[in-house]
Parts: sequence; structure tokens; C-alpha cells
Amino acid sequence: MTMTADLSLLSPLFVPADRPERFAKAAASGAGTIIVDLEDAVAPGEKAAARANLARLPVDACRVLVRINGRASGWFDDDLAAVAASAAHGVMLPKAEEAADIAALRTVLGEARAIVPLVETVRGLAQLPSLLAAPGVTAAAFGSLDFALDLGCEHAWEALLMARSEIVLRSRLAGLPAPVDGVTTALDEESAAADARRAAALGFGGKLAVHPRQVGPIRTAFRPSEDDVAWARRVVAAAASGAAVKLDGAMVDAPLLARARRILRAAAS
Repeated sequence: MTMTADLSLLSPLFVPADRPERFAKAAASGAGTIIVDLEDAVAPGEKAAARANLARLPVDACRVLVRINGRASGWFDDDLAAVAASAAHGVMLPKAEEAADIAALRTVLGEARAIVPLVETVRGLAQLPSLLAAPGVTAAAFGSLDFALDLGCEHAWEALLMARSEIVLRSRLAGLPAPVDGVTTALDEESAAADARRAAALGFGGKLAVHPRQVGPIRTAFRPSEDDVAWARRVVAAAASGAAVKLDGAMVDAPLLARARRILRAAAS
């Protein structure tokens, strides 16, 4: 990882806001954070009933964010009022494009709640510097499916590599935790794990999950492997002599030592 990750956002799990009977199961999944979804997962005619379910958020069991509908949707103000009246720890803003939208959230929600902008459009990517500099933003997330639709490209790793790299880079420049990668639509565990490993290698700090069975593989993928930890311990031990040394044919210099220490910290956490 290129920067410190927010461990509560390692594998945040979406759960539809109109299915309150799933809230407890999602909270017990080990995700760390659940995202109660008022947007894509809820049909237009069910929005009001779904908002009422925010009174039943399992905030004592895990961190809870609410994904509201975007400012242009017609549901934004009612969603925001419902979140403000709830015990949610924060909000995810879909199709984030304007710092003014972040300011509107902060005006209603106050300073204590987290704001996670979901980058889902080309304009949102172009506006990343101002979005991530907005007060209240705690981390960025990538809405890869909608971004691919907006760009007119395949929802494939190669086609979205530039956007992913930009989000990682801009998060680092803004001094934010490593961002959260988009969803894997395939529900088998290996697909989620493979995508999570790619995201971790690129510098993301977590990955969005759409099913409880994805949570474990995602969390495992973002942890250092046993081989990584063993290598890091050898590097730290070799550097303890204080002299310039070689290990496995490579010089143990300051960047290599820093990487080894980062791996050990991640393993410990």
C-alpha cells in the first residue's frame, strides 16, 4: 500500500436500506463498515420506506455509512435529513463531482460524521483535487461500474487502470487514507480475492463488497502474506547491523527497510 489505510474501510459491505432484516447479518460479517444503500439498491417507490429504516441502524455493532442519492436525483434533501436524524457514522456521496456538494453535506450533518465521495464519473475524476480537499472528507471510493459506463469503456482492469491510479495518487497528495476500490460483481470468492490483490498492489486500502462471502477474501488479500512478513523480518534483522548489507541479491537501503517496516505494521494491525 502507498499510504496508511483506514482499516474500518478495508472491506465495507453494501446492504439495501429497504432490507432492514439484513442489517444485523451485514454487521456480523466482519466487514468493519456497512454501507446502508438508499441509492441503486432501492426502487424509486421504496425510497421513503427505506429512509424510515435508518432508525434501525446497527451502530453499536459496526461502523455504518449511508449511501444517499445524488444531489441531482430529487431525493438528496430528504435522504440527507434522514441521515442527520439517524445515528449513522457518516455518508457516502454517489457521483461526487463538486466540492459544494460536500459542503452541503457538512452543513447539515455537522463536523463529526465521515464523508466518503464515490468517484463514478469522468467529471468527478477531473474534480478530485477539490473534492478530496473539502472539509469532512475522510477517504475516497471508486465507483468503477458507473465510471466505466460514463467513459464508455469495458468494466475491465486494464481499461480502468488510469482512473484507479489517479484516485490513489490524488488521495496521497490530499493526505487522506488510501482509497477504496470498486465492487467485484462476480460473487465467487476467488474473483473478489483476485481483484482485491490487484487493488492492494496498486495502492488502494480496501475494496467495496456486495455480498458477505466477499468480505473474508477481500480482507485476506489486503493483509501481507506469510512470505511477505518473513521477508520483512529478514530485512529488518539484516539492517540491524547498521552496515550496508545485501539480502537476496538486493541492497538493504532506506526505502527497502521502510517497506519492510510497513509490512510488519500492517501484519500487526
